[in-house]
Amino acid sequence: MLDDNDRPVGPIDCSGPLPAEALHGLALFNAGEYFEAHEALENAWRAETGPVRELYRGILQVGVAYYHMLNGNYTGAVKMFQRCKPWLEPFPDGCKGIELDRFREDFLRVEAELLRLGPERLHLFNRRLLRRIHYRVDKSGEEKYHE
Repeated sequence: MLDDNDRPVGPIDCSGPLPAEALHGLALFNAGEYFEAHEALENAWRAETGPVRELYRGILQVGVAYYHMLNGNYTGAVKMFQRCKPWLEPFPDGCKGIELDRFREDFLRVEAELLRLGPERLHLFNRRLLRRIHYRVDKSGEEKYHE
């Protein structure tokens, strides 16, 4: 169920595997290919009809924020961090095998550093703060964690 702003409300089904396009987007995100990750996750978002689609939207917006940061676009990064939070907020700490609690901690740390540096010192951003998304792929009964 979605609210008036198309955000999930109530229980969200986080079971089941991630679709191939979402897995591709996460792999691109983890490779630091944030623009390409955005494209793949947007495809997953468009294909999904349930509330979990907003999970993909939130993650892709974090990727766009990272992309803007790395390209010196302070204002764009700040806007994308603001936009991603309402989409990710309704989801539990783990959804579709994605460790959202860890992901939230990581991107909030990046956002805090962005705001601390401000636009004049954005070039001093420590890229080591850009962490990978941890997620589990469940194929034929075996679980594998990707970092």
